[in-house]
This record gives sequence, structure tokens and C-alpha cells, in this order.
Amino acid sequence: MAPLVYLCVRPQVDAADGEYASFAAAMRLDADGLERWNLVDEPLPADAFTRWRGFVVGGSPFNTTDDDAAKSAAQRQIEAGLQAVALEAAAGRTAALFTCFGIGVATRALGGEVTRDYPEHTGPASIELTDAGRVDALFGGIAPTFTALTAHKEGTARLPEGAVLLARNDDCPVQAYRVGDRLYATQFHPEPTGVAFTERMTIYRNHGYFDASEYDLVAERVLAADLLDAQRLLRAFATAF
Repeated sequence: MAPLVYLCVRPQVDAADGEYASFAAAMRLDADGLERWNLVDEPLPADAFTRWRGFVVGGSPFNTTDDDAAKSAAQRQIEAGLQAVALEAAAGRTAALFTCFGIGVATRALGGEVTRDYPEHTGPASIELTDAGRVDALFGGIAPTFTALTAHKEGTARLPEGAVLLARNDDCPVQAYRVGDRLYATQFHPEPTGVAFTERMTIYRNHGYFDASEYDLVAERVLAADLLDAQRLLRAFATAF
């Protein structure tokens, strides 16, 4: 069986290393089961859809709503690769799970709308499943209200055509959706433990996601959060595809 792959979209090496380790741990996969490809440095390979049976995408300091003229070559390369994956997954030809930054690229690629109207603080957020989420193949195995970690400056304002809303909350009305039965996207981070997330917070302390002077307070909330339901989604994805 072909492996899954983590597509790295973070220029910060330490953050990318930690995120990959978090995905692998939550999915219970080793390096052979979850490979790694760095879209920051290399475009998506031509054989991507035969080399890997599915894709997981994490976060990034980039935003899809950044002015197109100001986007770096690395960001344009990242977005082109993720758009290709989104189109293949929406067509049912591969499986993909886009998270945080990734949901924005997938939403735009499939004709939805992303805005800066729905940012969320850094830390734990309460998220509710929709009726469709409660019976979904991946989301149906978790609690109808669960906790996950968020840290983002933009969100989905309009779903792609045909997308099924799976999860929401008051601050960000689109927390997760599915297109077909092989493309999933979450605004929240399903992969990290509290410790891993605080380590990531240290790297992005001065990137505007939270007040740097409140690091200890935010970290305390993160470390106290029960994140097991969010992580179960990743194990379900790895098992299903």
C-alpha cells in the first residue's frame, strides 16, 4: 500500500518538524507510513498522486487572503501544490485532509470564499458538530461538542459548491467541511498535544497570533485542554484511507 504524506507549508523548520511529529503520532504512523514533502522548497512532484495514497496539510504563517502581488515565490508554489491536491481529492481521485492554512487554499481552489472576518484566538476552542458531522465517517466517532486548538487570521465565508458543513462555532462558522467523501478540511488544528502546541507558540510568539506578553496565560489554557477527540479524527483519516 502506498504511504500517506504530510505536505509541509511552514518556512520555519522547527515548527514544521514539530507539526510533522504531531501528525505522525496522532495518526499512529511511522516514517514509512507518513512520508514528508516540503512544498516550501520543492513543487508538488509529477508522480504525487501515484506515489502517495493521501495527503495531510498543516498550518502556515502565510494567509490565502494576502495580496497576490505580494506573495513570495514560496507561497505561490505552496498554493499551486495544494490547489492541485484539492482538485484531485474533490474529484475522488485521492484523499486529503487540509487544516488551518490548508482549508483556505482548498476553499478558494474549489470556488468558496475566504475572508479576514473570522479570526480566532490562540488556544482551545469549543467546537460543535452539525447534524451531518454527527453521522460523518470521520467526525461521527467523536463527541458532538469537543475542544480543539485554533490560531488563525482568516476563515471560510462561503463553502465551496457541494461542500457539507461538519463543524462550527460562534467565532468561526466554518470549522470543518467535506467535499465528496475523500476531501476533508478543518479550520482548527487536530494534530497537536498541548505541549507540542506551546512549543509552536514559542516559535510564532511575535507573529501576531496572540499578545506575546500573555504567553504564559495562553500556554496554561492550552496545556489544560482535552484534545483527544480532535486527534481521533486523524487516526480515523489514516484508517479510512
